[in-house]
Amino acid sequence: MSIIEKAASRMAQQPAAAFTPVAQDGDVAVEVEPAAAPVTEAPPQLAAPAPAVQAPVEPAQPARRTRSVELDLARMSEAGLVTAAGGRTSLVEDFRIIKRPLIKRAFGPRKAGANPGNLIMITSSLPGEGKTFCSINLAMSIAMELDHTVLLVDADVARPSVLRTLGLPSQRGLMDILLDEHLDMSEVMLRTNVNTLSILPAGTSNPRATELLASHAMTTLVHEIANRYPDRIVIFDSPPLLLTSESRVLASHMGQIVVVVESEKTTQHAVKEAMRQLDGCSNVNLIYNKSRELGSSNKYDYHYG
Repeated sequence: MSIIEKAASRMAQQPAAAFTPVAQDGDVAVEVEPAAAPVTEAPPQLAAPAPAVQAPVEPAQPARRTRSVELDLARMSEAGLVTAAGGRTSLVEDFRIIKRPLIKRAFGPRKAGANPGNLIMITSSLPGEGKTFCSINLAMSIAMELDHTVLLVDADVARPSVLRTLGLPSQRGLMDILLDEHLDMSEVMLRTNVNTLSILPAGTSNPRATELLASHAMTTLVHEIANRYPDRIVIFDSPPLLLTSESRVLASHMGQIVVVVESEKTTQHAVKEAMRQLDGCSNVNLIYNKSRELGSSNKYDYHYG
């Protein structure tokens, strides 16, 4: 009797409830144990999954927004300041002459280790010679250029006057950046309605201003603002040379220096002493300010040399 016939005979002798299925594997029949009757049981309780461990979430940093201010260009023009809307006046033409060699040196070749030429300090021997007017006018004139932007820095930290001259309230600025390493320049820099002109105020007055301007933080900041944008010229309105030590420290960072000399008032001795303070600095220039020429109707008249 064959294997299949024997299997069939066994199947016929067992009750249906004990039916044993047989699987065929080639020529060999494999016997499978009878299936147990299904038992109804409660489904097993699954253990609750362990809560996932999440990495601590750092608080979102607030977006840094540069503040904007509106310059009253009509008021500035009336006050004797250069504006693009002021027309072709002798004042505008004077500063076109003054700015040209400064721009040329700002982006010209420089010796190894020399300060960036696009850092320009405007100073004077004594107060009242017109350095702030010259700083603003030079910045406004360069802002008219098609290929350059300007950052005007009020670095006269003892007696800041750029914002006051422009009719703007005091703001945080340079001193605050040097004191707070977490404060970014973009948080205190002021954008203006002259698209190519921005302003960095002097900020909070500090008795350690000289040390702050001589600090590594100032060196880092100056390097940053000189190199962040390839088309930028930075104008620093500096304290007078003969009254404070801040201007001499500031001069050490500069690539160009302009000394404002008031016509018929500043003595030759004061000018010589101011130049002595800048001994060792390269690219020192003079602006002869407030000279009254025959037929001139401007309150301020500037000559460059």
